[in-house]
Amino acid sequence: MVNFGRGLPNLAESGVRLLCKAKVSNASPQTFLLQVSDLAFEEFNGFPGKSTFNASPKLSERIATQLTKPFMFEYANGRVGNIQAPAEVSDTIVNIVRGILGFFHITVKTTQTIYAVEEIGIHGLCQSNYAVEDNLATKEMIITQVVAFNNCRDKAAFYSGMATAVEDKIAREKGESIVSTVRYVYTIKPTANGGVITKARALEQQHFTPFNVKGGSFYMQATKEMELLGVTDTMEHLIVGPMEPKGSLVFKFVNDQANIPILMQNLDNPVPKVVELVKQLAQANIYKIDSPTTENVMKAYQLLRVVPFEGLEAMWKQFAGNEEQRRWFLNLIVEVNDARILKFLELRFKTGELSVVEAWQTLLLSFNHLQALPELVEMAKEFLTIPYTKSNPYIHQTVVLAYGSLVYKHCTYYTPCRVTAVQPLLDMALDGLKKGSEEDMVLALKALGNAGHPGSIKTIMRFLPSVAANPVELSPRVLSTAVQAMRHITTRDPHSVQDVTMSLFVQKSLSAEVRMLAFMVLFETKPPLALVSTVTAHLMEEKDLHVASFAYSYLRTYSRSVTPDNHYLSTACNVAVKILAPKFGRLSFRFSKALHIDAFNDDFLMGTSAELLMLRSLTSVFPTEMIMRTKYFFIGRTLQLLEFGFRAEEIKQLFGATIPGFKGDFSFSDIQAVFRVLQDWEKLPNDKPLLSLYSRASGQEWMFADLKKELVQSLLKAVSPSAGKDTPVLPMLDNLQKGLSWHWTKAFLIWETRYFQATTLGLPLEISKYYQTVNAITAKAKTSVNPPVTEHIGQLLTSEISLETDGFIGFTKDNWVFHGINTELFQCGTELKTKAPLSVPWSFSTRLNMREKKFELDFPPCLKEFELFSISSNVYAVSRNMEEPALAKMTPMMPTAIDANDEVSRVGPQIVKNEPKLMVEANMWHPTSKVCSESSIFGAGVCFDSELKRAFYHEEYPLYYFLGYTHLTATVIPVHPIKPVDKIHLEVNAGPGRHPLSMHQLLASLKRLSKEATNQLSLSSGSASSARRSHHSHHDTITEMWNSAPQAVFDVKALAMSSSVKPEGFDAAVYYTPEANLENIQLIVSQIGEEANWKLCMDTIVDKAQVHAKAHMRWGAECQSYMMSMIASTAHLPGSKPTLKAKVHWSRIPEYLSAMGKRIERYVPGVALLLGFNQQHNSNSHQEVSAIVVATSADNIDVRVKFPEYTVYRQAIPIPFSIEGIQGVQQYNGNSTMDNIDMRA
Repeated sequence: MVNFGRGLPNLAESGVRLLCKAKVSNASPQTFLLQVSDLAFEEFNGFPGKSTFNASPKLSERIATQLTKPFMFEYANGRVGNIQAPAEVSDTIVNIVRGILGFFHITVKTTQTIYAVEEIGIHGLCQSNYAVEDNLATKEMIITQVVAFNNCRDKAAFYSGMATAVEDKIAREKGESIVSTVRYVYTIKPTANGGVITKARALEQQHFTPFNVKGGSFYMQATKEMELLGVTDTMEHLIVGPMEPKGSLVFKFVNDQANIPILMQNLDNPVPKVVELVKQLAQANIYKIDSPTTENVMKAYQLLRVVPFEGLEAMWKQFAGNEEQRRWFLNLIVEVNDARILKFLELRFKTGELSVVEAWQTLLLSFNHLQALPELVEMAKEFLTIPYTKSNPYIHQTVVLAYGSLVYKHCTYYTPCRVTAVQPLLDMALDGLKKGSEEDMVLALKALGNAGHPGSIKTIMRFLPSVAANPVELSPRVLSTAVQAMRHITTRDPHSVQDVTMSLFVQKSLSAEVRMLAFMVLFETKPPLALVSTVTAHLMEEKDLHVASFAYSYLRTYSRSVTPDNHYLSTACNVAVKILAPKFGRLSFRFSKALHIDAFNDDFLMGTSAELLMLRSLTSVFPTEMIMRTKYFFIGRTLQLLEFGFRAEEIKQLFGATIPGFKGDFSFSDIQAVFRVLQDWEKLPNDKPLLSLYSRASGQEWMFADLKKELVQSLLKAVSPSAGKDTPVLPMLDNLQKGLSWHWTKAFLIWETRYFQATTLGLPLEISKYYQTVNAITAKAKTSVNPPVTEHIGQLLTSEISLETDGFIGFTKDNWVFHGINTELFQCGTELKTKAPLSVPWSFSTRLNMREKKFELDFPPCLKEFELFSISSNVYAVSRNMEEPALAKMTPMMPTAIDANDEVSRVGPQIVKNEPKLMVEANMWHPTSKVCSESSIFGAGVCFDSELKRAFYHEEYPLYYFLGYTHLTATVIPVHPIKPVDKIHLEVNAGPGRHPLSMHQLLASLKRLSKEATNQLSLSSGSASSARRSHHSHHDTITEMWNSAPQAVFDVKALAMSSSVKPEGFDAAVYYTPEANLENIQLIVSQIGEEANWKLCMDTIVDKAQVHAKAHMRWGAECQSYMMSMIASTAHLPGSKPTLKAKVHWSRIPEYLSAMGKRIERYVPGVALLLGFNQQHNSNSHQEVSAIVVATSADNIDVRVKFPEYTVYRQAIPIPFSIEGIQGVQQYNGNSTMDNIDMRA
């Protein structure tokens, strides 16, 4: 019997029970026959104490047809040997027999009462701990055997789909996500011939959670019992038919990719079923995604995995002529994941039936999801030499990179990995080196980097100076690629990589770029303290400040790493930083830098990290190379999520050590200085790329591209105003004027990870995660140009362009987590199921007048409610069996009897639910809420609904946060408008034009509110001198505006329009007045309507001389109802610490903002405590929040934030980058409007 659930009261569980009789007969001295009879299979799905096991006669009969056949096994000295069975008996049934025979597998030592033995059992080669006790009353021996699976040397378990997630042993020390133990108790009655097992009982328990098992878990409890019914000396003559070997007692896993644990369907005659599903999916998603049916994609995947190759060919011929069905079939067939998909693609490549895009995406996903079996790797080699592969550079690149990724997965599961798997890539690299072809060398080295085969390091060394036996002069791009090609070997052969990269790093004659990349790869091997010390010693003698800056910043950021993989490395880096800081701690960002930030939570056993590497050189201010990458840490594994990088190839030749006219303040003049340099780009050579880009996912490079001069020239020529009728833009414009329609869908199985483990019952326990998405875009568009373009596209700059379009964009993501028993006959367990659809329909018309710099956008009114986004998830106890797949049962783990009756209250334009109530039933929480924001002007609104059901226990943190029913939605709703709405009009005017209000009236209001706000800030800060300075500078600005009467920089209108009434809506205008040291920006937002008087007035001043900014805001009736002011300033003079101060002051604010602020104020102390802040209870200004940040050292800051009723502060907060110019410890106390705020307050 086996049960799955949480092991907590009132929560649903599922399970199965198998009852039978077993008879063992002696066939020879060491060979025995096992016969099973009276078999009954029962299922449980419901609540313990309320539900019962239900018999399944059909499945009992199906199992009995095989299990009641005779099985032969060897047995001697308490050891079960080889097992034999009729050929027609499946591996699943043989495994059940292993579970029965496991009772007879026992080590008995009569001379010891406690002993440990490493022995082979159904769980593999594991250590068993025995305890022997004699029952003197019954003259029986009680033997207890305990097996802990975490210490097995060769455990009967394996992972699938986790090849790119590297195992982290140090993370395992912080906690486990799976803990399993089994205990056997035998009652043995001594006899003259040895002992007879009269009773035996086994209890296996497994605790599983996506987090740390210390914080709550799902559980599996498997029990089996055996009782001796009788012994007879009568020898029966048994007729045994032909048998074949089935292996030892160790559990044998069934490699059945079609046995997906989250569904069960009849797989007989699959081709018609697949055809029907493809047609249904194509039709249901023809315009937008039909979210309720996206789960049928998983059904199609399962059926395709049992379709023979001939069936795939027949379906292709049927679907190839229908665009929608063809696309869906190619999307789905990539999950066949064995030899059939390779044969299918090989035939398509040879016949050229696929377009470039179809071939690219189908091969990429097929190789990525292919089983990494040796025979499949051999078959995949053929694609490297197919003529069609080399006919297109993008297809060739994809095939080579994808093959490298396949080799990487293959080597993950097969150790040692044969060098023959990577040999084609080695040959390709050496051939490129021989021919001197940079493109061939780069592609082969990138593929070798994907493969990560330890046997490729000698070939990679031939591309690296100082370590190559016969050095060859190669371009920086090839050298960079060669160094990074060792990135995956760092975990498989770290010592070899350390030898090579250390040799490169210490060679000061090499370029700084190569040395920095070698340093990066070296530290990916997680070097020990001794090696880090050696690196530190070399850095103390380093003369190249780019290398020194990069290495020091790398060491400093890693010294603060908290992720498990860097546990020992961070300690070594910390020591190195203390040695190097006096010499390199003040190098600025003008030099090469490495930035690394990460976080890890021991309760969740999850974490993340992000890294930015910027490599520079002495000869160019333009970065030589930039790399950005992220990692995700979970349940003892590390997954490299995404990585992007670019190399400045020839374009860096335009930039010298400095840029003429570049001041470094990123102003418009700086942008102009950069563009002046870029104007000389045409002088660069034609045969070299300007930039190189690449992208990696899960550590595997799947795309790289070169931006070449000829491509840029063709693009510029195509969009040049002087481009004539030969430009490709005009045909595109002609097609748009005729009307275009485009539809695209993509079904994609993002994640299929599975973990299998044997159980004492002989049933396979499985933990699986499936994550799929269906994406869709539908677009229709038609444009008109007036006057039409007749000669060159420059005429568009004087034309009015109109566009009408409607369409849809969205996706639906389905996610499953399964923990249970999964066989081809039945399934039972716990299943987390989540669905998240996003649906964004659109319909609008636009008009663009380039001459007047005017843009208009019209939307139809909102007439029908539609769901924009939602997330729904629940946890179920599931039971399925193949004989009755339609009767599959899924019981929500949370009881459904709980109901919430919170009342809804309306406050102004919003609907706000009352505070969630705690249900009276113990440990059950069921909050619901609904918040709506409605606009009666535009006739539309947005509602956010949420409902949660949780059964929580404090010892179950953090598991109970996530398990239970969850439903969150965002819905767009129609609202009854004040006046009829025919359309919603949006207008943006960037041309010169005056605001409709009187300028003098506007500026008089701004002048008054600015003076009042400045005075209030002066009183609250207590600094009269700073207030005078601020007042005079602001007064001068206002005076200049008054005299100049500036025009709006741009104006935005949002109006609800109807043919029968005047428009209603809002008008926003922005005014900008730059001066030598002042930049003044005003924003005026006005409500448009017959009786409307609501306005928002905002005045912002940026004082470059005093390095501070102020913003004064009023809103309400004629900008008089509410007021708020904000000010920020910096201070940094010689001998002072860089300081940033900020303050928000309010005199009148709406009640809802006040309530929101008070709610935030209540939560801040708890959040601040989690972040390591201290708290002081004191009475500060009741209408003000202020903050001060002081850089106390190059890599630490102090922070103090004042709220009305308390102050939170923290000192010496580490930051991931260095602050320039930290010289003294004296604090600067002048030249700021906020001087009274300091860390001593």
